[in-house]
Formats: sequence, C-alpha cells, structure tokens
Amino acid sequence: MNRRYIATLALAFATSMIAFAAQAAGVKNIVIVHGALADGSGWRKTTEILEKRGFNVTIVQEPITSLADDIAMTNRILELQDGPTLLVGHSYGGMVISEAGHNPTVAGLVYVAAFQPEKGESLIGLASSRPAGSMNIRETKDGKYLIESLKQRQPRLEYIS
Repeated sequence: MNRRYIATLALAFATSMIAFAAQAAGVKNIVIVHGALADGSGWRKTTEILEKRGFNVTIVQEPITSLADDIAMTNRILELQDGPTLLVGHSYGGMVISEAGHNPTVAGLVYVAAFQPEKGESLIGLASSRPAGSMNIRETKDGKYLIESLKQRQPRLEYIS
C-alpha cells in the first residue's frame, strides 16, 4: 500500500475523530499538543480541515524543556481560549494533555496515537514497556515467516523479509 495513501487515511481518521469528539462535547475550541520529535507544523492540514468546519484550532508549540514546562505552556494556551476546549495530544503530547486536562476549561481529551498514562506512570516507563511476548510464535523452516498459533484462531503467517 502506498505510504502517501496511508498517511492521508490516517490524517482523515484523526481529523474526523477530533471533529466528532468536539461536536459531541459541544465545543468550538480545539487545542492540539504535538509529539516531542516534531513541531506543530505537522498538524497544519488537520487545522485547516477543522477550521473549515467552524472550529477555532490552536497548536501548542511546547518548549520541550521538561514535562512541567510543556504542561505550563499548554495551560497558557488553554487560558487564551474563549469557552470550553477539546484538548488533543499526539505521541508525547498525550503525557502533556493528561496533566493539562485538569484545567477547568477542558471539556474533553483526545489521544491520537499518544501515550495515555495511568496516575503516577512516567514517560520512561511507558516508552520502555512492551507487550509480553507469545510462546506460540515460531519461525518456519526456511526462515522467511513467523507463525503464531493460538487456540482461538488459525495459525497466521507473516513475512519477515
């Protein structure tokens, strides 16, 4: 599948999810907090689509100096909004919105492929955690595939390359 097609599909899905959540919460303000390895410009197309739908969209350019600084910057942006706001986080932005979401102007949180910590969980803890491995995965004799056998479903083949 073409990478551009996948990116476009992901953008459309994320934008629709954000718009749906905002409409359900009855808000017109959307504040987006981007991930740590990018800046807000990656959300330009999403912003344009949401603004055409009548939403007031602001992207937080967090300083990425510390989690506390990023939360403080997000709270500054939230205080500038006129009315209730939907707070959206992507990747590391999920850590930020989990704390900034306590701001009284926040009507709801949307996590877009984002860290969603439990109370007391750290970014390092979340980033270093992995799902438990399965004892039912094995390699084919030719070494080109992995086979996963589970009692609930048929064996599945995946090409290794």
